[in-house]
Amino acid sequence: MIGKIEEIIDNSVTIKLSININEQPNLVNLHVVFEDDSPRKVVAEIANVNQEKMLANVVGEINNGFFTPGASSKPSFKSNVRLIKADELALLFGKQETEFGFTNFGTSNVYTGYRINVPINEFFNSHFAILGNSGAGKSCTVASILQKLFVSSPAAPINSALFFFDAYGEYTHAFSTLHQKNPDLNYKAYTTNVFDPDCEILRIPAWLLDVDDLALLLDATTPAQLPILEKTLKLVPILTGNSEIVTKRKNDIIARALQDILLSGNDSTKIRDQVIAVLTKFNTTELNLESTIAQPGYVRTLKQCLYVDKTGKMQEMELVVEFIRGFISEDQEEVREEDMNKFYSLTDLEHAMEFALISEGVLKSDKVFDTANVMSVRLHSLATGENKEYFSYPKYITKDQYIESLIIDSTTNSRAQIINFNINYIDDRLAKVITKILSRMLFLKASVTKPRGCMAYHIIIEEAHRYVQHDTDVELLGYNIFERIAKEGRKYGVFLGLITQRPSELSDTCVSQCMNFVILRTLHPTDLKYIKEMVPNVSSEIVLQLKNLKPGNCIAFGSAFQVPTSMYIDLPNPRPLSNNVDLTKVWYQKYNPDALVSNTGITAGARTNPVQPQSVATVAASMPEINNRFIQAA
Repeated sequence: MIGKIEEIIDNSVTIKLSININEQPNLVNLHVVFEDDSPRKVVAEIANVNQEKMLANVVGEINNGFFTPGASSKPSFKSNVRLIKADELALLFGKQETEFGFTNFGTSNVYTGYRINVPINEFFNSHFAILGNSGAGKSCTVASILQKLFVSSPAAPINSALFFFDAYGEYTHAFSTLHQKNPDLNYKAYTTNVFDPDCEILRIPAWLLDVDDLALLLDATTPAQLPILEKTLKLVPILTGNSEIVTKRKNDIIARALQDILLSGNDSTKIRDQVIAVLTKFNTTELNLESTIAQPGYVRTLKQCLYVDKTGKMQEMELVVEFIRGFISEDQEEVREEDMNKFYSLTDLEHAMEFALISEGVLKSDKVFDTANVMSVRLHSLATGENKEYFSYPKYITKDQYIESLIIDSTTNSRAQIINFNINYIDDRLAKVITKILSRMLFLKASVTKPRGCMAYHIIIEEAHRYVQHDTDVELLGYNIFERIAKEGRKYGVFLGLITQRPSELSDTCVSQCMNFVILRTLHPTDLKYIKEMVPNVSSEIVLQLKNLKPGNCIAFGSAFQVPTSMYIDLPNPRPLSNNVDLTKVWYQKYNPDALVSNTGITAGARTNPVQPQSVATVAASMPEINNRFIQAA
């Protein structure tokens, strides 16, 4: 027996030692058991020790062969105090064999050689976060966890779909060999580098963008701009068609805009200039500046009829108004489905938005112009700039077919389990929008799939603090897609994995819905305070530990872990391209491009296996209450 209980305050138990602490190895972070004559045994973790006393924090209880986490149970003062046994340790950290339904995460930092096997359903069927400073080993931790999930577990999750938003393009090196290790597994990569001949360019068909997508893409700032986008999307499949009814609809829109100008009451010169401006940009074969207006004895063009005399009057105003009204249809014929063109481009969208703007009266209202024209300018910049490549597509495809095409490798016609989007070559604003658009597509797809939950999509976002923020989306659209997924995604089988070095910059809603956390070294006071307040089961002692963790060491919490678990993660093989710069090569060796991009060796910022912690067997050697079974297992 270690000693006797002296004091219990909240979930902390003070134990007066009955052993010579100088003869013991380090006991801090080992677990003790309080047992009396009841079947219930309280478990606590040793927080600190001095020559006379030990402080342990209650972490749960063992009853009828099951461990229940939590600090609601307290030991009695008559309890015997001993170190935990091997069979009890398995209740806290899992069995040593990686059974079906489990995957190995790493090895305990407290109990030498003790493997930490995590239930797959408890970790991956909820949102999770992997946090830690730059250089703490986040990339290697993520790669190692996923490699073991696919390769080291008894059965590979062949029907999984992990969509990875790779901020630096570093994970292809870690996952591209999956197929070599298991022919049933495949990895698929997309890039935003339009000059990369070896990787498929990430493209989203323009016709799959809806109102919410366009609002984000065009930086809409107010809900008043949304009706313009709605009208644009309604008009674009009509205006890109070539049927007679499409021409009539174009004529109707142009004519209504011209009628508003002609009857605006402005001076004739301004009216003439505006009519000419509209018909120069928007016209059909029937309605244009060269359209003829016949009168008895002569025929003139519409442009000629817009003549303003020396007195400032347009003599043929009534004639022009009557001619324009001839194109206005009060009972518009419905456009048939087959007359609509669903295969359109950003340029077609731009043209449709121009029609939408004039039909909304942009020419006669400065307020409408200021609200809506900015989106037209942004759409023009997008349609004519370098980023247009990401919204072009070679053939027509539905949204369901598009999502399926992301998962299926067309060269082998086989399913990919990891789909990587390398968003390293575009700016953060566009990267955020593309991440939101694709995430929303996946969420909407899962939400209408029957039966509910028959598929699962994992959206894993590197440098999540750039993209998963509390944006103005809520004010603009009424929701933020990441927050909606965080709150509703589980029931549809859509899960978030957030990887970040600045958790305090993440959306609070998303963090609050994460059920599991893997936290590596964290130093920033704001982030430490945030972790303590937002992450469950984090004590002040654990916060102090986070500041001193070695690269590759972490503390894990959540539904997949019975107690806060300190462990080190094995290096992935192969590793992601996340090495720190080696200045001994960059500064002192002769320039060799091949050497600079190689990923061999461990650089200064990479992890090494930590100094082996004290084993329970070592502690047990001087403590007779640890039985032989425990010594053998440890």
